[in-house]
Amino acid sequence: MKSQHVVLRPARLQDRDDLFPIARDFATSFDVDRGHFTENFPALLEDDAAWLGVGEADGNLIAYLLGFDHLTFFANGRVSWVEEVTVIESWRGQGVGAALMSEFETWAKSRGSRLVALATRRAAPFYQAIGYEESATYFRRLL
Repeated sequence: MKSQHVVLRPARLQDRDDLFPIARDFATSFDVDRGHFTENFPALLEDDAAWLGVGEADGNLIAYLLGFDHLTFFANGRVSWVEEVTVIESWRGQGVGAALMSEFETWAKSRGSRLVALATRRAAPFYQAIGYEESATYFRRLL
């Protein structure tokens, strides 16, 4: 990683304003609305099934990962899903994303999850490099 020390930690309410531009820049399918982001942020922090972690360097947020877990029949228990993970461009390739994924996996294991899954259209090589394998095709319907 770069010379600055990166701290990975759970997100806090006071991270909201610094996290917004990172989330806004991550999104491609939707425009991240500031009002909805502000409303949803504390609810995610309080949701027991959600994990919101951040990467911080020199007092600045540089990355985040938002994931969830839930019960399933097919896996005979819990699975965890990475919904959003991104690192600001100047920090990509420095191991921050892989470290956040590892932290999420630790959380998922602690909750009894049997697998971690995600959908991506831009970062397949990253996930393959950290041991993930392609497993399914992603479908969606906007409501």
